[in-house]
Amino acid sequence: MEPRNNLSYFVLSGLKKNPKEQKALFVMFLVFCILIVLGNFLIIITVTVSKTLNSPVHVFLASLAFMDVTYSSTTCRLISDFFFAWGWRDTSFESCMTQLFAEHIFAGSGVFLLLVMAYDRYVAICKPLHYLVIMRQKVCVVLLVVSWVGGCLHSVIQLCTVYGLPFCVPNIIDHYRCDMYPLLKLICTDTYVSDLLVAFNGGLICTLGFLLLLISYRVILHSLKNLSQEGRQNALQTCGSHITVVVCFFVSYIFMAARPAKTFPID
Repeated sequence: MEPRNNLSYFVLSGLKKNPKEQKALFVMFLVFCILIVLGNFLIIITVTVSKTLNSPVHVFLASLAFMDVTYSSTTCRLISDFFFAWGWRDTSFESCMTQLFAEHIFAGSGVFLLLVMAYDRYVAICKPLHYLVIMRQKVCVVLLVVSWVGGCLHSVIQLCTVYGLPFCVPNIIDHYRCDMYPLLKLICTDTYVSDLLVAFNGGLICTLGFLLLLISYRVILHSLKNLSQEGRQNALQTCGSHITVVVCFFVSYIFMAARPAKTFPID
């Protein structure tokens, strides 16, 4: 293949083979996107308007909902563009890099924010008398800023990994959006170092974050022995929704990120 350092566009060809499947998947994805966006907007509006939902956990929840809306909107826009094109779709190099940056900054910030929310639950359950002192407003702002900075750093590293590398023709991406593994497949030079950076920056960070969350909940569950039956139930109800989100988010993200740096047909 011929290297192209000045590549101006990519061709997205994912899910182009069966028009009937395209229409069915478009309807399914559209329903999911509408539910995700409306549900998260409802959380943001409720937390913003309500005078009683002003504790740190509700602020973190609204921030997580905002990240989810922005991340999902990016993905939903890409899917809708593809299905309206009903097949092959061109996207400029700059647009592809912008999509890549947006996807990773919101997903990465979500990882760090889930860790922050786990810490908040740890303080609330294990140190309830000191909760308002430890989780004061300045601390919450710092934790939110750290989450965004961590997501931005993760996204910048991912972007820099592929931005300056030479791409080859044909410049066809077998995917419905720009993503790391399909892009690495088009690189003309040896991608061993790039593969390691992607695996370390994505998979290892996500896996370590998941392990830290498991450890934090292990400590929380151990501390429940000292609580009354009613206190245990309240604590489990408080953590139940967060645990559900953590499992759904991290299991799927680890499946995508913590694996060999190659594109599989199932993608």
